[in-house]
Amino acid sequence: MKFNKVGQATLIAAVALVVATAFTACSPVTIDYLYVTGNHQNPGQIQTFEVDRVTGALTIVGATVSSGGVSPIAAAAHPNGQSLYVANQGDSSLVQFTVGSSGVPSSPKVTSETASGNTPVAMAINNSGTLLFVVNQFQPGCSTATTGASTCNGGALAVFPLGTSGAIGSPVANGTLSYWPVGVNPTAVNVLASGAAVLVSTYSPAAGTGYVYSFAATSAGALTADVNSPYLAGVRPSGIASTPTSRYVYVTDFSQNELIAFSVLDGSSLRPLINGPFRTGNQPTAITVDPRGTFIYLTNELDNTISAYDINLQNGTPSAAVNTTGSAANSTGTLPVAITVDSGFARYVYSANFLDNSLTGFQLNPSTGTLAPVQGGPYPSIGQPTAVATIPRGNHSIQVTQP
Repeated sequence: MKFNKVGQATLIAAVALVVATAFTACSPVTIDYLYVTGNHQNPGQIQTFEVDRVTGALTIVGATVSSGGVSPIAAAAHPNGQSLYVANQGDSSLVQFTVGSSGVPSSPKVTSETASGNTPVAMAINNSGTLLFVVNQFQPGCSTATTGASTCNGGALAVFPLGTSGAIGSPVANGTLSYWPVGVNPTAVNVLASGAAVLVSTYSPAAGTGYVYSFAATSAGALTADVNSPYLAGVRPSGIASTPTSRYVYVTDFSQNELIAFSVLDGSSLRPLINGPFRTGNQPTAITVDPRGTFIYLTNELDNTISAYDINLQNGTPSAAVNTTGSAANSTGTLPVAITVDSGFARYVYSANFLDNSLTGFQLNPSTGTLAPVQGGPYPSIGQPTAVATIPRGNHSIQVTQP
């Protein structure tokens, strides 16, 4: 059977439409929405970007929205991709935003957390999306002016249940308290993928020592301090992350330029790796493990770089591998303070750079972890970016690497 030219053109156009439709449905050009918080203005701001599937380039989506409070410091995405949470340090508020098909956060619902602590510094959500963990600089009723008081002996870890809609509930009770005490100067919080434990890093300038507090966690959010907690962790731990298998935990030491590694025993007990700690760049801060559990990426504030490590899946040892610190391949903007790996395909790494108001993007090699700068970057962002989070567009399955 033969087609005339008009018929051929019609057939080609129809086939092209079907192919394009299938490609869009299965492999959208936008693989993630990336959110960055900024505290330059009052109230704070949230900016939304699309992540291009092919190049990793960032494109602004919609208008900047209010963070719902003062000085946003942390952001976290719900595992179902329908809610974004922001902690505002200046007024101790937690805000839940709805994320619709456009990706732009909307319908903010503000929760005051002053009853369970104030001045939040970090937060994390468990993998089942049922609990929000918030670590605060101060316990309820305490502040910078009252830290010498006998009742103000450290920070506070609060646990908030999340409803089916993502709504933030009342904090889980710890006896008569609405929080779990941790040491002075908490810096970061991490919940294991298994949900079995929650970890908080702190440091004491007076003692010149850093610590990791470990709590066993129930599905309802009740915590029990590990018998050997807190664990020594350098001088000034600044960030904490764990593998998706819940076998290893990694902590950055800002003062000693080191990466401290632990193996997880019996759910919540930690044991330092005997061949650590491991060298980083200067003044490491934020840290993340890629969703496959294969690589570690961390920011070095003083160097304006990212350090990358390959994880030995048998023993957890990180090998500083992949890009030599200071090389052009892993240079960021000025003062990188936050880092994330895209949650859609786990192909791109982004840092938020506080002093030059920018985002830097990298494409990671899934075989080696090496980084290559995303073309078109760095990308201008809202003023004084402090945190980044991503939500996948559509459903993507990332295979966790098992030992």
